[in-house]
Amino acid sequence: MPDDDSLVAAHCAVCVKPMLCRPLAVITKMEERAERLSAHVFTSKTVLSPLKEPFIVLAEDIRSLWNVGSIFRTADGVGVSRLVLCGITGNPPRKEIAKTSLGAEDTIPWNYVPSALDALLPLKKLGYQIVGLERNQSSKSLSELLSASQIKIPFCLIVGNEVTGLSPEVVQHCDIVTHLPMRGMKESLNVAVAFGIAAYAITERIDAQALCPTRI
Repeated sequence: MPDDDSLVAAHCAVCVKPMLCRPLAVITKMEERAERLSAHVFTSKTVLSPLKEPFIVLAEDIRSLWNVGSIFRTADGVGVSRLVLCGITGNPPRKEIAKTSLGAEDTIPWNYVPSALDALLPLKKLGYQIVGLERNQSSKSLSELLSASQIKIPFCLIVGNEVTGLSPEVVQHCDIVTHLPMRGMKESLNVAVAFGIAAYAITERIDAQALCPTRI
């Protein structure tokens, strides 16, 4: 969305009063972006297949576009099936996202939905296990869950806002809430970093279970 720097001085064609408006070129770009986004909007008609899309990631209220781009790039590397962007999470095309995604937004299917619950509830009905990445009083360490084989496909991994984390409404609908150990003074990692660690750890464990089920 263009900021106030895109406004230019002009006069109203009716009353001739001075005003600020956006140049036609800027308005055209805004309309083109809205049209591209409409093709990615998550609705009740969005077709999801647990067999073909075993690993979905939901990003709730990620404020940094650079973090969004990093999540796209890691999602491509780890083999995520789909990204669902929710709330204030920015969505392509944005130059800030492209700078860190390196084109991964073109390889990973993605959708946008204003409310995370509008995506979570359909996923639960389809049999997806909802896994929240969040440290709270009831969360369990990721290594503990993986050792007990408690994360299974198909599943949806949810990451939240850089400061406030996951919303209480989303946490309430999670089947499992897990966290990464913090052995220093800080209480959390950057959301894109935390997502990368968790995503690779989960998929590596699930791959091992599939190859050697009797040894897990």
